[in-house]
Amino acid sequence: MNSSLMVGVFGDFNPSSAPHVSTNAALHHAAAALGRSVTVTWLPTESLADGETGGLEGFDGLWCSPGSPYRSMEGALAGIRFAREKGWPFFAT
Repeated sequence: MNSSLMVGVFGDFNPSSAPHVSTNAALHHAAAALGRSVTVTWLPTESLADGETGGLEGFDGLWCSPGSPYRSMEGALAGIRFAREKGWPFFAT
């Protein structure tokens, strides 16, 4: 099995944030342990703030990133709401 996973991470990626870098590393490590690859896409919270969550359906799973405060708390909550109401695979730290 070598299918690729697509994970959407809603949060405001900061390359100098250790939790953000560790999130990417953890996802790649977990996928490799399963013999799979993963594409990690960070989704800025502002992009979800107006309820524009339809694009989240393209991901195999969602992760609400560590490292608040978010630029848009409404966007982070919209992503969480989408995952809960649609029963989408979801993880938060």
